[in-house]
Amino acid sequence: MQMESFVLVIFGITSNLARIKLIPALYDLTKAGMLPEDLTIIGVARSPMADEELHDYINKVLREDNRHHTHPIDQEVADKLTKHVHYLNGSVEDKDFYDKLETYLNELKKKGRNCDNVMYYLATYPELYSTIFQHLNTHGLDRSECGWTRVMVEKPIGTDLESAKELNALMAKYFTEDQIFRLDHYLGKETMQNILAFRFGNGIFEPLMTPEYIDHIQVTAAEDFGVGDRGGYYDTVGALKDVGQNHLLQMLTFAAMEQPHKWTNEAITKRRIEFLNSLKPDTNSTVLGQYQGYGQEKNVNPDSKTDTFFSFKAIIGDGKLAGVPAYFRGGKELAQYVTEISMVFRTPSMRMFKDAPLGMTPNALIYRIQPNEGIVLKILTKRSQHKLELEETYMQYCYKNYASIFPDPYERLIHDAFVGDQTFFVDAPEVEAQWQITDMLVSDEHKIIQYAPGGWGPEESKEVIKKDGREWLEPSLAFCSL
Repeated sequence: MQMESFVLVIFGITSNLARIKLIPALYDLTKAGMLPEDLTIIGVARSPMADEELHDYINKVLREDNRHHTHPIDQEVADKLTKHVHYLNGSVEDKDFYDKLETYLNELKKKGRNCDNVMYYLATYPELYSTIFQHLNTHGLDRSECGWTRVMVEKPIGTDLESAKELNALMAKYFTEDQIFRLDHYLGKETMQNILAFRFGNGIFEPLMTPEYIDHIQVTAAEDFGVGDRGGYYDTVGALKDVGQNHLLQMLTFAAMEQPHKWTNEAITKRRIEFLNSLKPDTNSTVLGQYQGYGQEKNVNPDSKTDTFFSFKAIIGDGKLAGVPAYFRGGKELAQYVTEISMVFRTPSMRMFKDAPLGMTPNALIYRIQPNEGIVLKILTKRSQHKLELEETYMQYCYKNYASIFPDPYERLIHDAFVGDQTFFVDAPEVEAQWQITDMLVSDEHKIIQYAPGGWGPEESKEVIKKDGREWLEPSLAFCSL
């Protein structure tokens, strides 16, 4: 898509979200030459600040210890970005501020800047959305007679199904669905998007995606560290709502949904929503845990009952994989830092080497999202020696061998929003379907089980899958090694 000139208004330019995500992404887009020359960026925050001070702030942010610390910052690129940036101070809760914003936009028009297209990026608390939308509407800033107006918000969209519906209804009051871009950065990850290309661009594995061949699916999102400085936020949310409700459900959706009839936002989103609506969570399978020592973390309630680990089971209810179970687990202070989806094949009872060590080990198609990104087929082969012994081997496509650098998810998704492509953003029905599943999995009766750091969470999580005659796979460090 061709990118038109536009104005980007960032509510909360000095927020943590803008600092660690948005500003670095805008730098990357500038470096890649993917922003229009006449782009205007208006940063909004409370404190008085000159444009030059904001430019200094942006330069400082780009050199902070974030994903940019792995490569040097090109000052020419940074200067090219900041020349587009202007500052407007004021409180988003003050209706008079919007008079100032309207006047500023009109002044830009008089100077020949194209302000007919406007993107509002809300790097603020969701509690402020209603006030911002109402004031934009009152001043006529939520629409344009000869251009487009869009709004971008970040997950989480709500804290449960009821609040998600309320937030979606609020946005629908002021904007149409094609104006709203709900950003979940996992949908911008290269491996996630490649799952669809791999599945539907080839004729080898997709015919095998049926219960005749697939025994079950495992979805893992494990971190080998704790909450760090995120304790204040994390303690109000927990692991299941932080990543299970969105990231893990999206991972399964990409790996198991039906083929769209074509590569369009409408077709792909329709399939995602259909899949999520068909998914049947096992409400008796939920296991919630908390790592020992969590209560002593910074900004965490010492008596906290927040989950830092979760696992559950769900059954695919429709499509080619109908009836296939999926097992989910995720959390912090676990044995590895790894995120992957494993399509575990059935093991024929009459395998030739069924009595040999490893002889009944299942094959698996693994989509490794991070850290060592790749798509891998786990198979058994003969060990290189005189004696016939089997060993696990991997047929692998590894990103490190083909692309040393690929777009950051925020860089990709923000660019998509700028050009109006909603394919990898989340629509209202999709968000609500995710929350409906999550809400069914938790209740006030669920107890939080303590677990020791460095393992795979509570033993109860292993029992859920064992009683079905299966076991959790140990994520391998042998393939696509860094």
